[in-house]
This record gives sequence, structure tokens and C-alpha cells, in this order.
Amino acid sequence: MQGIPQGPPNRLAHITGPPATRSGPAENHLLDYLAAVFRHRYLATAVFAMAVLGAGVRAYMTTPLYRAQARVMIEIEDDETTALAGVLNGENIRDPEPFYQTQFRILTGRELARRTVARLDLARQPEFAALANDESALVNAFIARVSADPIKSSRLVDVGFVSASAQLAAQAVNQLARDYVERNAEARRANLTSSITWLDQELERQRGRVETSERAMATYREQQNALSLQDSQNIVVARLNALNDAVTKARTVLAQKESLYDQVKGLSAGEAADTIPAIQQNNFIQSLKSHVADLERERANLAERYGERHPEIIKSNASIRDSRRQLDAEVGKALEAIHNDYQTALAEERSLERSLEDQKGAAMTLSRKNVSYTVLEREAQSNRQVYESLLQRQKELQVLASSRGNNVRLVDEAEVPRAPFLPNMKRSLLMATLAGLALAMALVGGLTYLDDTVKTPEDVAQKLQVPFLGMVPKVPGGTTLLSGDVPHTFGEAFRSLRTALAFSNGATSGRVIVVTSSQPLEGKTTTATNLAIALALGGEKVLLVDADLRRPNLHKTLGIDNPIGLSHLLTGQASPRDAVRMTSTPSLWVMTAGQVPPNPSELLASDRMKKLLDPAHGWFDWVIVDTPPVLAVTDAVILAPLAAGVAFVIRSEMTPRRHVRRALETLMTGQPKLHGIVLNGVDLERNKYYYSRYYGYEHTQYYKASAAS
Repeated sequence: MQGIPQGPPNRLAHITGPPATRSGPAENHLLDYLAAVFRHRYLATAVFAMAVLGAGVRAYMTTPLYRAQARVMIEIEDDETTALAGVLNGENIRDPEPFYQTQFRILTGRELARRTVARLDLARQPEFAALANDESALVNAFIARVSADPIKSSRLVDVGFVSASAQLAAQAVNQLARDYVERNAEARRANLTSSITWLDQELERQRGRVETSERAMATYREQQNALSLQDSQNIVVARLNALNDAVTKARTVLAQKESLYDQVKGLSAGEAADTIPAIQQNNFIQSLKSHVADLERERANLAERYGERHPEIIKSNASIRDSRRQLDAEVGKALEAIHNDYQTALAEERSLERSLEDQKGAAMTLSRKNVSYTVLEREAQSNRQVYESLLQRQKELQVLASSRGNNVRLVDEAEVPRAPFLPNMKRSLLMATLAGLALAMALVGGLTYLDDTVKTPEDVAQKLQVPFLGMVPKVPGGTTLLSGDVPHTFGEAFRSLRTALAFSNGATSGRVIVVTSSQPLEGKTTTATNLAIALALGGEKVLLVDADLRRPNLHKTLGIDNPIGLSHLLTGQASPRDAVRMTSTPSLWVMTAGQVPPNPSELLASDRMKKLLDPAHGWFDWVIVDTPPVLAVTDAVILAPLAAGVAFVIRSEMTPRRHVRRALETLMTGQPKLHGIVLNGVDLERNKYYYSRYYGYEHTQYYKASAAS
């Protein structure tokens, strides 16, 4: 054992690398969920196996059931013919769905089932023997095994029956289908017979209505002398139209004659009649006027040569007077003709109006007779049409009744099934597989959700929101870097942790690091020991102090005895040179706990402890202090403010987050510097994704292999 080293400490400036602290949420990955499944793989496999095994046992113990199936065709045309509504109006059924739904209910109804049960003597079958004394229960049991499944876009229906006997299943469904066809034929014949009987009675009543209406129409024609009422009506209407046209034309002519006559009456005294257009357009009068004008020109010529008494002048004057008298006479005749034409047109217009009024009266009289006749004729025609329709329907139904047709027939009889449809082992195992997977995944999800332990760096960064310092792989208890056959990843973890602490503390001599945890068995002592060894192997002078004065374990981890230690130093029973011992590892000194004192908290809070941890001494580059768990005692809370920082150890998949939070809250009451969390005991085989995701440890094997070669 050597004494406390002297001289200035070494520096860790040659160590480089990024700090281990991470911030911000990590991106979720599918492997996160796969890792959870892998973590609970045994439990999930057990649940899955139980589900599949249970389904297999249940299927094996289930009584085999056979399903036989017959096929029936259901037509709809004959049904609409025999229905009462069809008898009356012959309309097509626009929506066949209610009809087919009715047939499906009949197929699976009690009436048909009771008939089939009786014909099969089902009470003698072993499956139904227990219900032999209860007909209602027997029928219900039979109905429960019957199914009717329509085939889409067709008139075919698959009728099925389920039984533990393949022969009984085929026999029962065939008998049920035959009974359905037979029952439908009976119902059809009954409907036809009932409809024909009703038609016979209705035809007799309708025949009486036809005779009564036709007799009333004949009597009316005789009383009203209207043997040819329709023809008379046509003549009267034609004459009325002709008179109406004649009156319209006579009124037009009268208006023209009256206008001309008004011009004649409007001539004033001395006004020439030839101003009237009708006179001006008279050719004979115009020729007479021209002749008079010629005679007057001739007299004017004679007057230039002869006197008034000259015979030529006298002769000319006589001719002029004769011509004027003739002209006046013709003008008078023309005016008289205008007056006569007006009177004639007026008389004709009045005569035609009287004839039109008389014809209107005749038309109204005939129309009144025709209304009553039309009512009688329509009633007779309606009764005749109904009678003829009923008569035709009766003949059609008689033909159908004679044909013995049926709108339902059995298309395919059921064959004896070769294999049961239940249990369906393949389907049961498939469903059990799916259900088992779902249960296993649900169980894994539930356990993952309820698992409050810290497992990954993401838990530290996201859920605890504290700096992450590094993580240490899982190794057997008490393993150190000096042990034989130490995993390569274990050494790399502490070298990374050494680098992280170096950057976190800076290049200050006498750096004191308190190592603690929230509860026992989290590996804080092993972590403190290996951290000190890693620092010493890096060339630093390191003092490892066991400050767990209640349950010291540091000397056990290092495999050394514990005669004199920290408790002796703090009580004044030993000097620092006596308490500090050199280990077999170069640059590593250790101070064990010594004898367990009765008052450890008071000793750790003493001035001697403060002086021991005072970095001004500069005896060591690093002082690693192993302290008790925070939640167990307050020793770590006392020592944390005296150190340069705290490394908090958490056991992966063991420590609940609530314990860590409470421990950190207790630890931070003294406001120490928290370097970060050391995630200890990480199972690399179960959490390879997290480990390689943070540090790329899958590549360490490559460098390890290269070094070995």
C-alpha cells in the first residue's frame, strides 16, 4: 500500500468526443414496438399458444354437424294470376320482394315444419328423442336447423338442414322441400277453386247489371223517339254550324250595303250623285256622261259659227237634253238599286238570325236528351266490359285449374354430405391464430403501457426530462473492467462514460463525482468502481471513496479487506494516509468505508468530510464517491452539494419512473450539479435497437475483430 500521491494532477484534455446528454424527443420507430414484443415474448407466446390450443380442443370436442342443401325454384307469375287482386284487374306485381319474403317465412315456418316432422317421424331419431313428448319443442328444434338462402339475381332458393347425421340431414331437407312444393300446389288449387267460385257468383250478378242497363237504354230511346240519336245530333250540329256561317256572311254583306246606303242618304241638296263610288264605278252611267260631254263640246263648236236659232244649234240642244234626261234616269235607277240591295240584305240577315236561334233551341233540346242517353249508354258499356273481363278471367282460371301447374318446383335434391361443416378445423385454427395474435399484442401493449420502469435512453430524455450520461450493458454482479473475459461493450460503455464526465466537468483538478441511485440493487457501487478504473486506465489519478457507511460493498467489489476506512478518518481514528490505499491498478487509490459507525449521517456532514472532498487539495484528478441510495437515507443528499457533480444510476427495466422522480427531487434540494443519468444493466440482446441507435454498438464488433487480428 502506498501513500497519498504528491505533485500536480494530470489533465484529460487529450480525451475528445461529444457529450452524452441528449435533448428533445426521439423519433418512434417500428422496432420500438417489436422490442416490446420481444421483451414479453414468452408471455405473448404462452397466450397465443393457449388461444390456439383452446380452439383446437374445443373444435375436437365439438360434435360434428352435417349440412344438406336442396335447391327450389319459386316463380311469381302464377301467383299473381290466382291472387284475388289479379282476378280483378290483372296488374303485374311491381315489387316481388314481399312475395319472396313471404315464401321464405313459409319455408321456415311452423306449419310446414310440423308436416315434415310428422312425415319423418322425427321423434324416433336419436338427436330428437329427448323431445319426443313435446311436439312444440320438437317443431322448434327442427325449425332451428332449417335455413333458406336466396341466390342473388335469380329465383332459386337454397334450403338447408343441419344434423349430426349426414343421412338425416339429406332426408330432412328433401322431405321439407317436397312438402313445401306440395303445400304450395294445394294452396294454389285452393286459391283457384275459391277464385272460380267467386267469379261464378260475380258473373251472375254482373250479367243482371248488364241486362238492366241495356233495357233502360232501350226504354229511353223508345220514350224519347231517339232511335238514331247520335245521327240526329250530327245533323243538328252540322246545320247549326252552317247557319252560323251564313249569319256571319249575311252580317258582312249587310254592313257593306248599309255603308253604301248611308253615303246615298248623306247627299246634300245640289250635290252630284256621281261622287258616290258605286255611281262612279257604273260603266253605263260613265258612258252616258262621256256622251253628254261630247255633245256639249260639239254644240260649243257650232255656237262659234251659228246663232242660237240655227237649226243645228237647236238640234244639238235637243240631243243634249235627251242625253241628260237619260243620265239622270240611270243615276236614279242606280240609287234605287243601292236602297233595294240594302233592304234585301237586311231582310236576309234577320231571316238567318231567326233560323239560327231556332236551330240553337233544337240543338239544346237534343243535347238534353243526349246527356241522359249517354249516362245510360256508358253504364251499360261499363257493365258489359266488367262482365267480359270477368268472363275472360274465369276461362283463364279454369284452364289453369285443369293444367295442375305449380309455380314452385324442386330443382336439385340434397345429397348426403360427405364431410361435416362443423367443426371446421382449418377455420377454427385460423380464427384462433388471429385471436391469439390479437390477445398477445393487446397483452404486450397493456404491459408496456403499465410498465413504469426506465428502460431506454428515450425514457430518460422524454419522460424524466433530465440529461442522459450513458448506459452500461448487463453483466454478472461484481464484474469490473479488471475481471477476466469482460465483454467489449462493457469496457466501451465506461470509456464513453469517462469521456462524457470529462467534458461535463471541464479541466478542473480534484473533480469530485458523487455516484448514487434511487434504491438499492441498481448497481451504483459497480458503476462507481468501474468508472474509477476507467479513469485510472486513462492515466488519471483517481480516488474511489466508499461513502456508504451503512452497508459498504466497495471492498467486496474490489476483492480487498476493510480494516481502516472513511469512518475511521471522520472520527479521527486514522489519518488520510492510513485510510487511503493504492490498488493493483495503476493511478487508482481507494478509501473503503471502514467500520460501520452508529451515526453515519452526522459523520458525512462533518467538516472533516468537507475538507476531504475539497478540490483545492489537488491530490487526485478525480474523486469518485459511492453513496447510499437517495430514497433509503439522506447521505447522498448531504454529499451531493460538496461534489462537482452527481452521476445518478438507474437500473434498466427495474426502477420505476416515479421512484426516480422522487429521488431526484430529494437529491436536488441541495442544488447540486446533475451530470446526468447512467442507465445500468441494459440487456443488449433484448434492446439491441436502442443500444445501436444511440452509440452504434453494432460496429464495435468490427473494431474488436480488427484489433484481435
